[in-house]
Amino acid sequence: MQIEHGPVSRRNQNPEKQASEHLRFIRDVMERSASFTAVPGWGMVIVGGTALLAAWIASIQATSDGSLIVWFMEAIIAVAVGIWTLRKKAQKSGVSLTSGPGRKYILTLAPSMVAGLLFTVALWKAGNLELLATLWLLLYGAGTITGGASSVRVIPVLGICFMVMGIISLFIPSAWMHFLLALGFGGLHIGFGLYIARNYGG
Repeated sequence: MQIEHGPVSRRNQNPEKQASEHLRFIRDVMERSASFTAVPGWGMVIVGGTALLAAWIASIQATSDGSLIVWFMEAIIAVAVGIWTLRKKAQKSGVSLTSGPGRKYILTLAPSMVAGLLFTVALWKAGNLELLATLWLLLYGAGTITGGASSVRVIPVLGICFMVMGIISLFIPSAWMHFLLALGFGGLHIGFGLYIARNYGG
């Protein structure tokens, strides 16, 4: 007599359980393929405005440490504004930040941000702050590209623009650092933020 091994045939399974498995599979596929559309355009505009102000204040500081403190304060403000506006738009859009494309967007963006912070501390301890603009622009651009892979198409384009500016910064005097940061974190955020607000609902 032949004995069958392995999983039970699908036709012997409970129909309700089988339907539940199919629904779960469909939901997982949809979550993996969906785009994260809750990127806050107006939040980016606000961050861009505070970056322009920070660039001006940092440029008139007497020391490089003073300028770095200004940019650190700006980073804290930008993160706070970004989180607040991101959550607000996600709730309005009915999008979850803890699962699906929302979770993927955050997890792919975060490593570059953490690396940027650690490298900034390392450069400050080494007394070499001339490469900060290049570092920030390249890492933020890289993080935006990877995070934007699960978001609307314009986000990776924003990341590419940041990386191009980071490459350009390698060939110009370090005295232009604050201008580049104003153009990147200020100008690019405002321009792309307005586009997103207009085309993707705020």
